[in-house]
Amino acid sequence: MHDGAPSQFEKIHPFLDGNGRVGRLLITLILCSADVLCEPLHYLSLYLKENRAEYDRLLDAVRHDGDWEAWTAFFLGGVEQTANGVVSTARRLVAVFSADRELIQGQGRLAGSALRVCDALTSCPVLTLSGAAQRTSLSFPGASDGMKLLGESGVVRELTGKKRDRAYAYDRYLALLGEGT
Repeated sequence: MHDGAPSQFEKIHPFLDGNGRVGRLLITLILCSADVLCEPLHYLSLYLKENRAEYDRLLDAVRHDGDWEAWTAFFLGGVEQTANGVVSTARRLVAVFSADRELIQGQGRLAGSALRVCDALTSCPVLTLSGAAQRTSLSFPGASDGMKLLGESGVVRELTGKKRDRAYAYDRYLALLGEGT
């Protein structure tokens, strides 16, 4: 029977549904607010999913025994592991961006446009040609020529198969972001 006062378990998971999603979002926002993170890149969900049995066991230990220390240690271990993963992914992304820039630089007169489009793709890894033109301040034909060179160099892949309104994906970037999910 519930007497109206929240249990220790409800203090961690106060909602009937969506506790995990809300909690993980709050954790990231709290870390950003406290200037521990400068960007919301920290995502614990994969760690918690991979360690689901231990996570559930430790939540039960908090509820039944008040064992906050074990749950906190587990959680902080996840924060550390996830943070290390973010750093590793960021380093690998920088290496991909650098290698692709080097590849493009030797491509002749269209290299400048291609480099500008490639830079735009680092902040938005799926782009239409009009989106590329807008983000780079290139003309539509300039963005189109740059994207064509990126496609010929294997940096991007056209997604739609259409002649108009085409979209392109920076596949190696997206593959790195999607690892483990």
